[in-house]
Formats: sequence, C-alpha cells, structure tokens
Amino acid sequence: MSPCPAAFAIPGDIATLTGGYIYERRLLEGLRRIGHDMLHLELPASFPDPSPEEMKAALAALAAVPPDRPLILDGLVFGAIDTAGLAQVRAPIVAMVHHPLSLESGLDAARRDHLFRTEYDNLRLARHVLVPSPHTRRILIERYDVPPERITIARPGVDRPRLPPAPASPPLILSVGILHPRKGHDILVDALSRLPDLAWDAVIVGNPWDAACADALARQVAESSAAARITLAGRVAQDVLDRLYAQATIFALATRYEGYGLVFDEALVHGLPIVSCNTGAVPDTVPATAGLLVPPDDAAAFAAALRLVLEDNMLRDRMARAAAASGGDLRGWDHTAIVAGAILDRARCRRTSGDQDGSPQFVL
Repeated sequence: MSPCPAAFAIPGDIATLTGGYIYERRLLEGLRRIGHDMLHLELPASFPDPSPEEMKAALAALAAVPPDRPLILDGLVFGAIDTAGLAQVRAPIVAMVHHPLSLESGLDAARRDHLFRTEYDNLRLARHVLVPSPHTRRILIERYDVPPERITIARPGVDRPRLPPAPASPPLILSVGILHPRKGHDILVDALSRLPDLAWDAVIVGNPWDAACADALARQVAESSAAARITLAGRVAQDVLDRLYAQATIFALATRYEGYGLVFDEALVHGLPIVSCNTGAVPDTVPATAGLLVPPDDAAAFAAALRLVLEDNMLRDRMARAAAASGGDLRGWDHTAIVAGAILDRARCRRTSGDQDGSPQFVL
C-alpha cells in the first residue's frame, strides 16, 4: 500500500526558529520525502491564545480536511482549540504533543487549569498521539489518562556536524534556546557571573520569542560583572550556529522545563559536554556520562557544575567522548518520518475500514 495522503496543521510560520517548529518542519519534509502527499495547513499564529475569530477560522480549516486524510494537529493548537468544534472534524486526528501546555512557565492557576482541562478533553478525540520523548509519554499516561498503546514516541532526528571541531580559547560556553522564561537564560547569566576567576567566554543564541524576557535578559547581562564576556547573539544564520558549535567547549542550558530539547541532541552530535537541569525530558535526553544536571532555578549549583567541567580537564574529556558516542547513535529525520508515517497509515486504514458511528476513538 502506498503512503496515505495526510494533513499537518501548524500555527503561524513553519520557518519559526524554535525546537517545536524545527521538529514539525523537518517532520513535514520527511513525510513528503518518503512518499506522503502532505497538505500543510497554516493556522493562525496566535495559538494557544487565539481570538474568537481566529478560533473560528482554525476550526473551519480543520473541518474542511476530508475524512480519508489523517490530520496531524500541532500541540499549540491541539491543547487549546475548542473541544466542541474539534469534535466536528471528520479527519482522523493525530495529536502532536511536545509537552502539555499547562506545564508552560509563568501561567496563573486559572490559565493552567483551563489548558489542562482543554487538553485532557481534546485527547479523548485524538485517534493517536505522537510525542518526542518518553517523558511526555509518561505525563500523558499518568496525568491525562491516555492509554500507553495509543501513544508513539517519534524522537527528533539529527543532522551531522557541518564543520570539524575547532575549540576556541578561552573555552566557549554555548547556550541555544529561544529567549523565553522557560529556557532559564537568567539563571545561566547569574551562574556565569559567579565564575570571575576562570577563563571563559559565553554566547547565548536565541530568537527573542518573548520581548519582555529578551529585554530583561539584556539588562541583566549589562549589569553583570561578566558583561564583557557574555554575548547575546539573538537569532543567527545556520552557518554562524555551525561555527559556534564547532568552537564550543561546553553546552549549557539552565532550562526550567523541556518536553524534549532538540539542542541537547545537537550538542551530543558535536561531542560537547552538557550542563543543564534535572527537569522534564532532560534526564531522558542527556546521558549521565555526557552531562551534569542540577536542580532548575539554582544559579549556585549551575555555577558549580560549570566550574567543575571548566577546571577538570579529564572529566571534560570523558564527557566529550561520551557525548560524541551517544550522538553517533542518534538517527536522522527520515527515521522520525517513518515512525510518524506508520501512524498515519494505520489511522487511515482504521477510518476507511469502517467506524460504524463515525465517533472519534483511539485505535492503536
């Protein structure tokens, strides 16, 4: 049987530089490469906070997808879209959940509860769920009551380094992540400011996703005693990022939560020791031999971990070798597409084989 036609609904510009958008863009490209006729639906960029008009437009676009074309629905939409409207969608729905929206940083209690209830109810309407990590799978099983057999892990793929290692002197500490409170760049800057006696430079690469966060971070760096050694690079071109990975000695991300964390795989394939936080999917993604993980929101502990890796050459070399070995075992994006494509094919088969009452249900 040839790969089935399908649709992929994503809010806003698919070229947006965040881990989730990169994942979905590469998955869409991969599904097309292995033969699926993929319809890309660009939904309003305002999700998960659409206006009533944008919600109506999104539901209309989803309702127009025919019932023989399985529909992958991005998590920013899936976790926030009106449940009654979603129930009217004829296409078999495959939810793409990077991490539940209620786990985002900075939500008040009412907003968190609303997102939890919406996503919980919407998961009852999905035929299957794709997640990037065992961590997200566990959350959906334990907190959202999704049966384990109805969730498939489609781990992100990796690209091999484009440049050979060329470590900078003094050692370069590289951090990559959008400028958003969840990424913990404020904790990293605080930690770096506690290392005045060591030789290092640091570069933080990240799209200014949250303007208030970006402004606060710029002020924090300017007021830091280490300001001259910390560069807020913002969004950079791919060739610049490639060069930074080649020059780096340590990868550091003081994240408060990750549903996966594509940048950790990038660090591994570049053979970089990792300093990060013991939160979310990070322990599943970063091998213990390649990373030091500390509690989130603990700048002192983060600084101590950075100090250890900077000062202990033998430890740093062992971690680098372990990172390179683990990175060498990671698979490419075609494998991610094959995993997701199999789910689409099975969803299509189940729909066409006859749901007698037409009601949505889990099937795998």
